[in-house]
Order: sequence, then C-alpha cells, then structure tokens
Amino acid sequence: MAVKIRLKRMGKIRAPFYRIVVADARTKRDGRVIEEIGKYHPTEEPSLIEVDSERALYWLGVGAQPSEQVEALLKLTGDWGKFKGDKDAVSTVKTKEAKVEFVADEKKKPVLKPKAEAPAKVEAPAEEPAAEAADAEAAEPAADAEKA
Repeated sequence: MAVKIRLKRMGKIRAPFYRIVVADARTKRDGRVIEEIGKYHPTEEPSLIEVDSERALYWLGVGAQPSEQVEALLKLTGDWGKFKGDKDAVSTVKTKEAKVEFVADEKKKPVLKPKAEAPAKVEAPAEEPAAEAADAEAAEPAADAEKA
C-alpha cells in the first residue's frame, strides 16, 4: 500500500486552510485519512504551520512519500532535514509577534472624571424616602388614637 503525506483542503471558497494528513495514495484529496499530523493556514500573516514532528518522522521512516507542498512545509519546520540526517536542522517558521499592551500617558489629562461625587448624591435621596416613611408610620398611630 502506497502511503502519502499530503494536504487535505478545508475551509470556505477563497478562505482555505489545510490539514497535513497521512493517506493512502488512491484515496480522494479530501477523503478518508489514516492520521492527521498537522495544520497549515496560508491566509494568516505570517502563515500558521503546525506539524507533529514525531509522527511526521515516523511516517517518513516507514516509507510515506510527501507531496511537493508538504515537503516544502517539512523543510520550513526542520523535519525534512532531521529525516535526511542533518542534525543541525532548525525550524525557520515565523511566529506572530505578541501584541503590545496599551499604556495611557500619565502626563495627559484623563478623559473620564472620577465618580466620587455621584454616589453621595444618590445616597441622600435614598434617606429622604425612609424618613418620610418613618413620619408616615408615626402619623398612623396618632390617627388611630383620634378615632378611638
């Protein structure tokens, strides 16, 4: 049985991403696979390339033939060099830079004002209805006493 390591296309029209798979050479491009060993997203900047090196080297060792595209990806990740016996093979895949956190200038005037005064105003009206309720309760017993 001839085994190939190739790309399985996924995604939408004009938005492809691929899985690096091990499949029988006679199966369809997106057909049944033996094992998925990685991912490739060419539309991201920089392109995302993830390969399970251990499994890729295993399949290359047992005779699986990579397609041209997969061979190029394996060269980028350094797995092809390891398979061919180059002990100095290193991954040359570019990774995304970490986003820099936004820091506001301390010298500039803040746009938002502190809300220290607002809660004090809210508390004062809350006390007034309670005082009115207490006055109303005191007035009710006086009214009951007048009726009796």
